[in-house]
Amino acid sequence: MLSAKSLFQEIVDNDESFRLFCSIAASGESQGGWENARIAALVPESERALAPRITRHGADEDKHGRIFNALLKKRGLEPVEVPPETDYTMLLERRGIGLAHEKLKAEQPLTVRDIITYLAHSRVTEQRAAEQMAMLRTHFADHPDLGRAVRMISADEDNHLAYSHEELLRFAAAGHGRYIQSTLRACALAEIRVHRDVSLAVMAHMGRVLGWPRHRSALLAAGIRAVYAYERLGGWRRMVTLRMPERRDALGGPDTATPTASPGV
Repeated sequence: MLSAKSLFQEIVDNDESFRLFCSIAASGESQGGWENARIAALVPESERALAPRITRHGADEDKHGRIFNALLKKRGLEPVEVPPETDYTMLLERRGIGLAHEKLKAEQPLTVRDIITYLAHSRVTEQRAAEQMAMLRTHFADHPDLGRAVRMISADEDNHLAYSHEELLRFAAAGHGRYIQSTLRACALAEIRVHRDVSLAVMAHMGRVLGWPRHRSALLAAGIRAVYAYERLGGWRRMVTLRMPERRDALGGPDTATPTASPGV
């Protein structure tokens, strides 16, 4: 029976597909660590109080990248080059979502609107990450090799989502509500397209590695397109609503690591 659990179990059980999965995940997390580190360094003076939370966010992303690389090392595997069509963070940037790397590589301080753009990007992408990790936690929380990593990353993603909600609500109360909503909408509509394209690319690569029959690959591709159709018709709205999280100041604790100073890809 084809299910999320059986599909992921098949990927985990095969060294080459597991290697590709962890490499893609580690690359995206490391890139997120670099981006947050640069944003924290360029926060405008009026929002300097936000810098430690952005730094903490980046430290978490770096930590996740190290976790995926450690999972590879535990099985005696080396990372592989990430196929460009599976690079979620790069494809989002190419669609103009979030802050451009050219801006982050410069030394010019960001504006308040730049920070809102970053937070809107986080609110949308962390929604996706939190949902995906919740699914993995449901099925693999007790897995002997993956369980601890899945539980830790899932908790962090929930914190990142809570933080982006809280900070965006703060900016909305300060009069930025219209810009926040338009930015969230644009980001969400772009994200669901990128997620569809990346999912199709990843499943195509997994199918070749695992030798899936054509009908199985076609069924998975149809499922991915059906999810996109649902999201395009209205499912994207879950990514743009804002509500005060139960856990306040989710990233207000001490940093767990120091983000890297150079891009992860």
